[in-house]
Amino acid sequence: MDKRVPVGVYLLGFSLFAMGTAEFLLAGVLPAVAADLEVTLSSAGMLITAFALGVVVGGPPFAVLSLRWPRRTALVASQAVFAASVAVGLLGDYQTLLVTRVISGIAYAGFFAVASVTAISLVTPDRNARASGVVVSGLSVAMVAGGPVGTLISHFTDWRGGFWVVVALTAAGMAGCLLGLPATRSAARPSVSRELATMREPRLWGMFAITILTTAAYMITFNYLAAILAGITGVPEVWIPAVLALFGVGAFAGLSIGGRISDRRPHFALLTGAASTVVLSLVLVAGIEHVLVVVPVVFLLGVGAFLLNPAIYGRVFAIASAAPTLAGATTVSAFQLGISLTPVFAAVSLTQGAALTSVSLIGAAMALVAVPVILLDRAGLRDRKRPEALRS
Repeated sequence: MDKRVPVGVYLLGFSLFAMGTAEFLLAGVLPAVAADLEVTLSSAGMLITAFALGVVVGGPPFAVLSLRWPRRTALVASQAVFAASVAVGLLGDYQTLLVTRVISGIAYAGFFAVASVTAISLVTPDRNARASGVVVSGLSVAMVAGGPVGTLISHFTDWRGGFWVVVALTAAGMAGCLLGLPATRSAARPSVSRELATMREPRLWGMFAITILTTAAYMITFNYLAAILAGITGVPEVWIPAVLALFGVGAFAGLSIGGRISDRRPHFALLTGAASTVVLSLVLVAGIEHVLVVVPVVFLLGVGAFLLNPAIYGRVFAIASAAPTLAGATTVSAFQLGISLTPVFAAVSLTQGAALTSVSLIGAAMALVAVPVILLDRAGLRDRKRPEALRS
């Protein structure tokens, strides 16, 4: 049997890279945005919150509305709305940009959810997690490469330059989806009531809790890593992007490994990812003054963190196999919620005068809390398999 992942899955990963770059690019050009639009830096920061709000709140309703569309139609429509909203925002004032950031967040979440479902429809069930890992890898590329390169482009043009590249890449992704994906509907007849009924499954909400906890656990360290490296480790500023890029290299490795093992052993991947996040976060705190400790730990943290993602999607689609679209959209929202909560968790510690490394301790604690939830899901799966084995 051919074990290769179809080209269509890689097209979905590329499209997610194009759209996800818009999320990570804004942070790099925020001061320029504030100056150009004549708003405060905190007001400019609300543009980041607006996008996150669109993803968290808007993704599931978009997924439900698009249920009866052919998947390729839903994918291209969400890309078109995303590209149009980014373009309109670049041509308008602050208020226009704020509104279009919400709209682009909704379109992004809708695309992510449908892309995940489409990816697993293109492969056999034993490769679901691997296909999901390929799609999610587009987001890790956006985080590690798309955002920094877009920021560099904006530095040599103006802050809008990188976003115009995002629009162009999204248009290329639309063309790729039109040419490289089949115009098929889901095998089961779409049903809003079935999708909503699936969302009442407690195991699914356990997976959403795992998603939020583990995502926040590694992102809280990553979001403050540049400040830690500069202020405590003493890494020269010119080398900080290279150390951050190591996290991305580790993420690629983690996605590849996780995609290959999660279809057969999802809970092994989940437990390994969560436990390694706990241990590595603590090691980072203990050795933060020693660059020879910090550099390999950052790489390994990327590996451990992104082991989790294919396993999360594998379990979500296994639990919600009869109605995966809304479950997939809510998983995207859970990822974004985990990312969005990191400034809140960090503020609780830092405003009390704690050291900057306390954010990694918080990350370790959240990953540790996820472990019993993972074990509970594993126990539930074993209990369900036991009666089936007895019947056979």
